[in-house]
Amino acid sequence: MREHFELRRGDALGRIGALTVPRAGRIVETPALLPVINPNIRTVSPARLEAEFGAEALITNAYIIRKTADLRERAIAEGLHDMLEFSGAIFTDSGSFQLAEYGEIDVTTREILEFQHAIGSDVATPVDVPTPPDAAREAAEVDLETTRQALADAEAVDTGEMLVNAPIQGSTHLDLREEAARHADATDLDVFPVGAVVPLMNDYRYADVVDVVAAAKRGLGADAPVHLFGAGHPMMFALAVAMGCDVFDSAAYAIYARDDRYLTVRGTKHLDDVDYFPCECPVCAANDPTDVRAAADDERERLLAEHNLHVSYGELRRIKNAIREGSLLELVETRARGHPTMLDGYRALLDHTAEIERHDPASKGAFFYCSAESARRPEVVRHHDRIGRLDAPARLLVTAGSAPSDDYFDAAWRLLPPFGPVPRALSETYPFTAELPDRTDAAACEAAARGVAALVDANPATDVTVAHDDWPASALALLPDSVTVERLGARRDRDDD
Repeated sequence: MREHFELRRGDALGRIGALTVPRAGRIVETPALLPVINPNIRTVSPARLEAEFGAEALITNAYIIRKTADLRERAIAEGLHDMLEFSGAIFTDSGSFQLAEYGEIDVTTREILEFQHAIGSDVATPVDVPTPPDAAREAAEVDLETTRQALADAEAVDTGEMLVNAPIQGSTHLDLREEAARHADATDLDVFPVGAVVPLMNDYRYADVVDVVAAAKRGLGADAPVHLFGAGHPMMFALAVAMGCDVFDSAAYAIYARDDRYLTVRGTKHLDDVDYFPCECPVCAANDPTDVRAAADDERERLLAEHNLHVSYGELRRIKNAIREGSLLELVETRARGHPTMLDGYRALLDHTAEIERHDPASKGAFFYCSAESARRPEVVRHHDRIGRLDAPARLLVTAGSAPSDDYFDAAWRLLPPFGPVPRALSETYPFTAELPDRTDAAACEAAARGVAALVDANPATDVTVAHDDWPASALALLPDSVTVERLGARRDRDDD
């Protein structure tokens, strides 16, 4: 077990955790956002990030500091915390981003880790090789060997209390990602960044991001804190947390501000296209878009960066609250409606429902059915997997209506989309207290039919009758041939006779 990471609450694969950072003397609550601090440009100072935005950690680039003479001298003389005027945990990158961008850097893992230790970094990074998406498998395998050697080199460096990252690479080859994660998990390193996903996010390939993270999670233990490198847009935070990511780093707040772009949880807007600020943060409450457009360049950049930070930290608080309430997937579903590619990402997440179900709490507050995707949630899959444990009587009515007045059946269970057969004794337990729309869609009925099929499969001697309320043909076709099927209105007519 990794003693520096404690899991406190979970929902789906998301978790609220406590990352102990010994060198900083801090416990960082996760999910955590690390604003990226460019050592040469400070749009919002680290001191203000800590005092006004509640930042518990940030990340800066040790390679840039090492390559810039005056920064290097200051960092060695003062230490990063005094140099940046920040008392929280400081993560540092190694130059791997520059390696990906420019093809080579002049530093080894040992050299950069020793430098990060010398300047007072709290969480350091070795020199891994970020393999871009869609790279040839042979190239990804060669790069992965280099990264594995970097992890071995990192283990050999005396880093004291400084935590060290173990990056997970492998491009979009999911088996390589899983293998890389399993290898990283077996090291004595501390935090596990999933690397080289920024190009996927820049291209809005959120479904691919989900699959890459899911592959990494399969190779990691539950006690492994996961850092999604470069995931800086609040639009996708909820999805990433639901996948099991614990730490994010964001340069987007500043980069977008320089380009007059305004972040929201539904996407990005250019300032010129905003007539009213749809936000309650201090920046938006005190200014209107005309004021901000008229401001001097530096002032406009600062205001937009501050707004972008408020939105980002606000979304993380919303996510933590959703985890505590057990409503994280409802929040993900809401965010998925903000952009078609986010919906792709959510649907990809549900492709991994079997993995999610193993970690998803068995009891929560309420299940809200909000769309066809809700029919694929872990709670539905769990019920179908466990329905065989129920003691089914010899003659069973599964009905969308009330129990019949006659005694032909030994029992009458509820027919509850998307779950299917539910004993009435369980009707007041989670998730069968679900909030459902009156206009039930085909996906919910089809899922309920699969639940009936699971019950029949587990109880072949039971005579099952299903009384449905105008189910679509696609759902009726999924019922086993052995089931007697009646439309609810027809059953009422027969009972009245």
